[in-house]
Amino acid sequence: MHYHGHRERLRARLELSPESLADYEILEMLLGYALLRRDTKPIAKEMMVRFSSLHGVLSARPEELRAIPGVGNGILAFLNLLREFMARYAESPVRRREILSTPETVAEMARQRLGKISHEEIWVAYVDTKNRLISWERASKGTLDSTILYPRDIVERALILKAAGFILVHNHPGGDPAPSGADIELTKRLLHAAQSLLIRFVDHVIVTDSSSCSLIKDGFL
Repeated sequence: MHYHGHRERLRARLELSPESLADYEILEMLLGYALLRRDTKPIAKEMMVRFSSLHGVLSARPEELRAIPGVGNGILAFLNLLREFMARYAESPVRRREILSTPETVAEMARQRLGKISHEEIWVAYVDTKNRLISWERASKGTLDSTILYPRDIVERALILKAAGFILVHNHPGGDPAPSGADIELTKRLLHAAQSLLIRFVDHVIVTDSSSCSLIKDGFL
């Protein structure tokens, strides 16, 4: 097939000068691992036209991607795998039990997983007495602009894990990290629940794909 030679030329360019490849060529090569026996150049170009950037492609919803001719379950599964790989790569320093010393450290860890998705999710970092990570796990998955969380579930999980404290993290898909009234109210309820059991509520961090807000550091409490 003609695209085999084209892929080999792209691989040669990648080895010689990776920065010389256009964004659509990078995407084309990636998609080639999902569609081994198909020319992925037209698909990659159409993705870049519709979503403007590699960031846009990875942030696109499944129904948006399926609207592109040639995109099926194989590509959707591959892109999901790529997102998960990138999220775990971003989380890996913390998973090695490094100290979560600042809100920025937490936000950097969380942004790769949460910053690009189109619905709200709440994740919790449970830590020991030195703020080293014990567990990083999703607590709730919601809609475009809301999610449901019960404070007792968080503190009960902290007790099960024998955690000394926890950091709450959630995303704002709209791009504005400023907390809503509901965010502040939830934080106050969590703080009260944690204090009653002598568990440290370290912070509540809100992330977008490019910014973050710490309710503690930024004076919302």
